[in-house]
Amino acid sequence: MIRFLIAILFNAKRGPEIVPTMRKMIKHKEKYPEKTRYAYALRLIRYLKKSARITTEVYGTENLPEEGGYIMYPNHQGKYDALGIMYAHHNPCTFVMDKAKSYGFLVREMVDLLGAKRLALDDVRQNIRIMAQIEEEVKEGKRFILFSEGGYASNGNIVQRFKPGSFKCAMKAQVPIIPVTLIDSYLAFNSFKPGPVTTKVIFGEPIYYETYKDMKTHEVADIVRNTIISTMEEFGVYVNNPEKDPEY
Repeated sequence: MIRFLIAILFNAKRGPEIVPTMRKMIKHKEKYPEKTRYAYALRLIRYLKKSARITTEVYGTENLPEEGGYIMYPNHQGKYDALGIMYAHHNPCTFVMDKAKSYGFLVREMVDLLGAKRLALDDVRQNIRIMAQIEEEVKEGKRFILFSEGGYASNGNIVQRFKPGSFKCAMKAQVPIIPVTLIDSYLAFNSFKPGPVTTKVIFGEPIYYETYKDMKTHEVADIVRNTIISTMEEFGVYVNNPEKDPEY
């Protein structure tokens, strides 16, 4: 949390430049195509990473489909998760987040700049409406980051149960589902660790419609979660299955 505040404070001096530019792009989206707006968002992310001394290692970009929309389902660790994935994802994408947390300094602008979705966690009807919007937009080629675990609390590298309902929009749209593994992402903005930190973003192989078309949502959720856990183990992280740890 301290690192997050430091990153915000260090970049507050850029506020008079960044915030008006972002608001101008939001107001006149017809003049600023998606790629331009995404490039500006990545510029801000690089500022935050540098001031907070965060290094993000990226793996598996070759697994990302070159054409069409898809939904990425990562494990959820903290405030840096979406930023780390976007930093690793060179083509434009956006995200879904808790509406209650979407109006902070620079967060509001980032959400509106990228056309992200605000999800009111206590409003079922609004959730259904937003998920339907995601379904339609991903059909049209948009790429989303959707955190199936919901909140992150003190998850760390422990992967919680994924909510099966969160996969309905991808399955109805018949688009690829991309498991995304985050390792040590919580160290960036949700820990008291001093000094530089290194996080990892690993894009898994897509799960295409032909593979999941006859599956139930809970089966897809289990596949994605288990893929993430297995990927963590490939990178030497065994907190989800400590008995598999060679040093156990």
